[in-house]
Amino acid sequence: MGKTILLTGATGFVGKQILRSLLNAGHSVVALVRPASMGVLDGQQPKLRLLEVEDIFALPVDWWAETFQDCDAAIHAAWYVEPGRYLDSPRNFQCVTGTLVMAEGAARAELSHFVGLGTCVEYHLPSEHLTVDAPLGPKTLYAAAKLSTYHMLDRYFAGLWTNFSWCRLFYLHGEGEHSSRLVPYLRQKLSLGETAKLSKGTQLRDFMDVADAGRMIAGVIDSGQCGPINICSGMPVTIRALAEAIADEYGRRDLLEFGSAEIHPSDPLAVVGVCNALSRG
Repeated sequence: MGKTILLTGATGFVGKQILRSLLNAGHSVVALVRPASMGVLDGQQPKLRLLEVEDIFALPVDWWAETFQDCDAAIHAAWYVEPGRYLDSPRNFQCVTGTLVMAEGAARAELSHFVGLGTCVEYHLPSEHLTVDAPLGPKTLYAAAKLSTYHMLDRYFAGLWTNFSWCRLFYLHGEGEHSSRLVPYLRQKLSLGETAKLSKGTQLRDFMDVADAGRMIAGVIDSGQCGPINICSGMPVTIRALAEAIADEYGRRDLLEFGSAEIHPSDPLAVVGVCNALSRG
């Protein structure tokens, strides 16, 4: 039987896929959407209700407690992630405090399940075998904010009725990806017949299509799995191998120029997860 899920970040890169998967699984969704993004989603879908909210991180606890009364669970996919700025932005502080207020509202309403989204860079990197109990060691403000939120929510919900899950995302690509990221950059250059300037491409990564990640996160509602969950493929792939696979679609490996871009000093040489997500119950 379907549940009613409150979803934040429903118009985002990952949130859109979570929304699609929840609806496909037969759940009803209350999606919190900013006024400027109201037209992005189809509000005429029978099991989708759009709730207009200017800033979810500025809402009071009473508002959350009242809104959660009609919900069974929540998936919190919203965060500040503006490309080029989010890693060290003080807006991460607002996301942390707003999330904690949201969690308090969920607890007051005795919500059955609260699912938050974390990141693989919460772990101490590099590593080719990141289990959920691997050492933690964030190196950016964004990663530290996510990890701090996880620790606080884990302790907060431990003594309450609400179950808590924390989905750590690895390297996602696919529909709706920002143009500055690797895969869109490659496709743009290759489609124009232009040279793609890349690093040596020796870094190992755990890549996953965002649609698969959305299904995996939505599946946590049905499986009931709690605690940290690695949302990953578990498959180590070099950036070079990924680039070559994409270039082969165009028949243009000759346009890949490896070694012309430097590997950033903060870029870990290996980030590969061990997936522990359960199948839907």
